[in-house]
Amino acid sequence: MHKRFFLHAAAAAVAFAVAGPVAAQTWKPTRPINLIVPWAAGGSTDQVTRVAAAELEKALGQTIVIVNQPGASGAIGTKSALDAPKDGYTWTAGAAQDLGAYQSLGSVNTNIKDWHLFLSVANIQVIGVNPQRPWKNAKELLDDMKARPGQISVATAGVTSAAHNAMDQIVKATGVKYKEVSYDGGNPAVVATVAGEADLTTQLAVEQADMIRGKRLRPLATVSDKPLELEGFGTIPPLSQTVPGFSAPANYFGIFLPKGVPDEVVKTLEKIWTEQMARSEALKKYATSRGALFNPLSGEAAQKAVFPAVQTNAWNLHNSGKTKVSPDTVGIPKP
Repeated sequence: MHKRFFLHAAAAAVAFAVAGPVAAQTWKPTRPINLIVPWAAGGSTDQVTRVAAAELEKALGQTIVIVNQPGASGAIGTKSALDAPKDGYTWTAGAAQDLGAYQSLGSVNTNIKDWHLFLSVANIQVIGVNPQRPWKNAKELLDDMKARPGQISVATAGVTSAAHNAMDQIVKATGVKYKEVSYDGGNPAVVATVAGEADLTTQLAVEQADMIRGKRLRPLATVSDKPLELEGFGTIPPLSQTVPGFSAPANYFGIFLPKGVPDEVVKTLEKIWTEQMARSEALKKYATSRGALFNPLSGEAAQKAVFPAVQTNAWNLHNSGKTKVSPDTVGIPKP
């Protein structure tokens, strides 16, 4: 009898051990999820996050409420998500390279390893100029910037934004100087350039695409060593064509959950990302129509994919005097 009891107990323990991880992969949210977008509505983060959220709502069977909370170059909304209860019901979104720079900037005490990353697309920056300005290609613009240092204005979404990062890389490669005009998001920066408040913007292609197709912005080059095929426009040449040897790491965007949320939440999202988001026609259509690379990733693969951009961004900010501490003191070695 005792032997039979121990056999049953052992079998139950094995069953529990097998069922435990499976059960942990299924999270059924019982109330709406708040997804904080730390940038203004209409920008690159807002655009792709709304597409991804709609797909996640179908998979989870629960409403996801987008909360736009811009300010301090994304730091305010990100800190709100970090400080929220770790119950899995408050997420944030954005560019992973921004998330990785906050600690060295001294704006939010967090690093990239503090987050679970669920990436959807990689974006590329574009030099887009107001069509009333004279420059017809990247060489003409750079020559003018060298001739008139600090006089040509560039609209960005702040010091951690894609546009600022792009200009840091351009400055490092060419030595030009410019006048920065900051806005609360990528969309306001693009609109300001169209309106003539700034001469140009280096925000993401996804934010400029409609204005480029409508001939309200003139694209001179991608801030990359690769050209961009933009649906409805054609090919935008790479900056490396003008600045030999120029290159830039992929700028990944996604949804982020702080470490400490229940494991079942993370496992459920990882399963959705692998089985559904990787085949999402809605995300794929967004990427191809906006000039982005469709590449859903999660877990360690996501951490590995984003780190080159985190390194480049943090050290560019440091070299231009914008950080409070050296990136290598917070786990970001020099690239």
